Amino acid sequence: MRRAIALAAARVGLTADNPAVGCVIVRDGEVVGEAATAPGGRPHAEEQALDQAGGRARGATAYVTLEPCGARSSGAASCSERLAAAGVARVVIACEDPSTFAAGQGADRLAAAGVAVEAGFLAQEAAFLYDSYHPATQGCARG
Repeated sequence: MRRAIALAAARVGLTADNPAVGCVIVRDGEVVGEAATAPGGRPHAEEQALDQAGGRARGATAYVTLEPCGARSSGAASCSERLAAAGVARVVIACEDPSTFAAGQGADRLAAAGVAVEAGFLAQEAAFLYDSYHPATQGCARG
């Protein structure tokens, strides 16, 4: 997760209306994909990391600094759908996301697909990433 936080930190302020998110996919102790939200907000970190990982994402753990989206404004497959379709076994999330495109939807979609979900891991360390995104919650949304 610390690597995901570092990836996201390098993109803070460069991702337009979207927050800077970091994603690291690990399988059998090896990083098989990693990325941060691209400048301008697209593509999302998870999609880029999944593209890098390819088939090695199956059975892996994804460490994501912000809850994967449960829906996309464009109607494209959400990051939670993509993670589940890739066969990721576990998703560890630092911060929950109160946006209308996540707000528990991403975590719920993953869990419904049989993916183990852990939220709040290193949330205090990741909170600074979302100070301007979640001003009322001081960084990370808390349920």
